[in-house]
Amino acid sequence: MRLLRTLLILGAVAQIGRAAAPSEAKPVFPYGAVYFRKSNPPESDWARDHATASRIGMNTFRHWFMWSAIEVGPGKYDWRDYDRMMDLAAQNGIKVVIAELITAAPEWLFHKYPQGRYLASDGTVLNSSIGGSSATGGFPGLCLDNPEVRAEAEKFLVALVERYRNHPALLGYDLWNENTYLGGNPRKMYCYCDATKRKLREWLRHRYGTLEQTARVWNRYSYSTWDDVEPPYDFGGYPDSLDWLQFRIDDAFDLLHWRSELFRKLDGKHLVTAHGVAGTLESLPSNAHDEWRSASEVDTWGFTFVASRKGDEPWKQFQAVDLVRAGAHGKPFWHAEAEGGPLWMQPQVIHRPRDDGRIPDANDVRLWNLVSCAGGATGILYPRWRPLLDGPLFGAFGPFAMDGSVTPRAEMAGKFARWANSHPDIWKSPAVKGDVGLVFIPESEMFNYVQQGDTNFYAESIRGAYQAFFDSNIQADFVSLDDISQYKLIYVPYPLMLKQESVAKLRAYVAAGGTLVSEGLPAYFGDHGHAGTTQPNYGLDQVFGAREQYVEFTPDLLDKLVVEVNSRSIYGRYFLQEFEAVGGHPVGHYQNGHIAAVENRYGKGRTLLIGTFPGAGYYLHHASESKAFFADLLKLANVQQHVRVDNTEVQARLHTGPGGNYLWITNPTRNSKTITASTYGDGSEFHSPVDVWEERSISVNRRDLKVTVDARDGAVIALR
Repeated sequence: MRLLRTLLILGAVAQIGRAAAPSEAKPVFPYGAVYFRKSNPPESDWARDHATASRIGMNTFRHWFMWSAIEVGPGKYDWRDYDRMMDLAAQNGIKVVIAELITAAPEWLFHKYPQGRYLASDGTVLNSSIGGSSATGGFPGLCLDNPEVRAEAEKFLVALVERYRNHPALLGYDLWNENTYLGGNPRKMYCYCDATKRKLREWLRHRYGTLEQTARVWNRYSYSTWDDVEPPYDFGGYPDSLDWLQFRIDDAFDLLHWRSELFRKLDGKHLVTAHGVAGTLESLPSNAHDEWRSASEVDTWGFTFVASRKGDEPWKQFQAVDLVRAGAHGKPFWHAEAEGGPLWMQPQVIHRPRDDGRIPDANDVRLWNLVSCAGGATGILYPRWRPLLDGPLFGAFGPFAMDGSVTPRAEMAGKFARWANSHPDIWKSPAVKGDVGLVFIPESEMFNYVQQGDTNFYAESIRGAYQAFFDSNIQADFVSLDDISQYKLIYVPYPLMLKQESVAKLRAYVAAGGTLVSEGLPAYFGDHGHAGTTQPNYGLDQVFGAREQYVEFTPDLLDKLVVEVNSRSIYGRYFLQEFEAVGGHPVGHYQNGHIAAVENRYGKGRTLLIGTFPGAGYYLHHASESKAFFADLLKLANVQQHVRVDNTEVQARLHTGPGGNYLWITNPTRNSKTITASTYGDGSEFHSPVDVWEERSISVNRRDLKVTVDARDGAVIALR
């Protein structure tokens, strides 16, 4: 039967002739949506929907290949619906990304391996439930730390790849949907099953070598055997909490690496992709979100971001795109789940205005597409092609109507898809390196989580700094410690905990000529969360030319803290640190006259240390003086801003590369804006610029260009 079916497929494809040819090549710009989730859409509409998608300009579908919907009995597979999806795609010139969903385990497996069910720190056991995004059972799957469960999953994945790796519609595979490790929170965290505990003990053995050393680090001195070692059941900022969180992250990425290696071994011809939720700055400790580690495992990285859940303030989507681009580290990345329709009755939308992403129109779809591409995305998919008909996410996200008919939002999506695929050169030119690097240091976020129970202090500090630069149209890139040498100026937010190895990298950066601006209390807590007796810790007092005289941990009292730095009155937050200058030069004071900021020369570089958290201060207050303070920081390192605009309600980004030089302009306001943009640096010169998006009229005066951009629209200007 299998041979007969294969012959019939090949015959059908041969009959299609040239109609199937588009499916044989990779799209210039992958554009489409998640289409099939087993229960949706109705089978009677499949052929019509594929034809509509192809006609309107979409070229890529991602389908959820759910383990729980396919392996209906041990070794018994039901591929019927998925075969149909692949064949319809080939017939309509659509490429398919197979999303493996082993996080939806077969019902029979829950009973075969009851020890594999997720176990929470409070003793709660997770049984099979219906997925909110699929109306299909088997979620959240079983704990893959159990070798017998992992072996069953691997058998399924092998069968999946072997069945479809030679199908003409296949573009690639999407691994570990949204790269989200089942986390929970400090009061109820997963997974505490016996298999995970065994892996933790092996991880500790590899990290510390002996049980005795583990006991010393963890301050638990009466371990007799490795079986005595348990993960912590509450968090207090101690080494066991930090190690447990790091183990969970490493364990999650061990499982991603297992997936990627397996797929590459089985199929070396097609893309291996994955996407997250741009959550690294807030949910690394809880859900193992890490753009850099995820992207390192795949060919193409991506992200989910929908304004209906996050909000439509202009900085938010740009921040998500910039974070994912940073993690991609030069690899292509897609906006793998972009909003195309409304979101109903979910907790994230309650009490927010209608136009805050809740009920988007065609102009919103247009703007959000342009923003993602201005940030560097080279593909766009929607979470739904048409909305689900079941469950809590009914009616959500899809640009097409509930019945699959074409809406104005879908018309706009089709317009963008056709335009993107008819301009191949644009996607050969990536976004330029930013004006300043915002340094992401994982242990700082991790310590915030174990000390406070969430990551709000860290997230608001780094995002507030991003907003402050963004509001002056300064491109701030997120950067890992391994890449700081690429930037003349770096800003380190909320550096409350730094490992010695992180401090060494920062010190070397400054000594080599870099300019480092740091928020307060750098490395106050060092390795294993241990507080230093001299502050700043680990010799940073020499780097910053300052030593702590007084410190205050009173976040409930400091939301309106004002400090004067370089003649500007700016807001701080959370904590304050007063200094004496020990080689550095005081440049800031608290209202009591004590030193709040110190500049210093160290090696070939320079530093500025501020004793509180200006990023978090800007996040809360958005004060004009704080905004100006952040813009002034570029002068410390003689950094020339890539693009300046005379109206910072509008954003402008420069792209350069083999495809040419392009200036992307986006107008998120609800009014037309006439702006003048001035470009600087490599790739910014022009004589006869052309808007290749809407062919807008452009006037030129030397390095300045002037253009009018409609509300919720943009311009893509080829700098010729």
